[in-house]
Amino acid sequence: MTRMPVVAGKFYEGTEDMLLKRLRESFTGNMGPGEVPEGEPGNRRNIKALIAPHAGYVYSGMTAAHSYLDLFRDGRPSHIVIIGPNHTGQGERVAVCNDDWLTPLGEVEYDTEIGPEIIQRNQYAAPDCIAHSSEHSIEVQLPFIQYVFDAPISFVPMCMGTQNYDVCKSLGETIASLAEDDDILVIASSDFTHFESSDSARKKDNQAMEFLEFLDPEGFLNFVTSHRVSICGAAPITTALVFAKELGAIEFNLLKYSNSGDVTGDNGNVVAYVAAEFI
Repeated sequence: MTRMPVVAGKFYEGTEDMLLKRLRESFTGNMGPGEVPEGEPGNRRNIKALIAPHAGYVYSGMTAAHSYLDLFRDGRPSHIVIIGPNHTGQGERVAVCNDDWLTPLGEVEYDTEIGPEIIQRNQYAAPDCIAHSSEHSIEVQLPFIQYVFDAPISFVPMCMGTQNYDVCKSLGETIASLAEDDDILVIASSDFTHFESSDSARKKDNQAMEFLEFLDPEGFLNFVTSHRVSICGAAPITTALVFAKELGAIEFNLLKYSNSGDVTGDNGNVVAYVAAEFI
């Protein structure tokens, strides 16, 4: 089966030529990294996990480009797991969709090597595409991956509808156990504080990111939930950090912080975006 795009023409341009133009502008725009990925990808493979936003490209695309340019420089992983939050409440609480996914840039295949292994090894992960049927948080990452890595790629889409730390810990450890034999990158799809002033959002996000700097996944999730910080992908980030620590990550690197007010000029009611990596 193939999952058709559900936010093409909404969160990002719906035609190949216009989407490529938008992606290029995300890298070269005034809040982007200032260059496009050209030539061959690097071969360092030091990045264990990435954080990238999932709003409309006009708002968060330039921030996301920072994560994906660094990934290009670091090198192409053998396997990619994208973990996003479940905004709709549909489906299983940890849903792994075994469909191939279509974007205006072509098809991205389901990773049949590690996807089934995650489901088999983890008590919380379940095969389910219903949770993904209207969800945008994973779909919006795919054109960026297609843009930086030209050759056919595959991935595992995982949609999380829970904020339970034990679930995050279990999933992160399961994916890390597979990385003992395979090169795996985890991408956590998340926006940060929603619908507050830019000053309030930055204050809360900086407090939350202190736990990421100390590589403290449980502390991060506890802070977000206990203080009701509206970081929608807190569970995916927590899972990614557990995974990265299992692989020996020693550093959280903030690549870019921005908010929607940087685009709209309205700093009284913003959504914040983060590009970051664990290495």
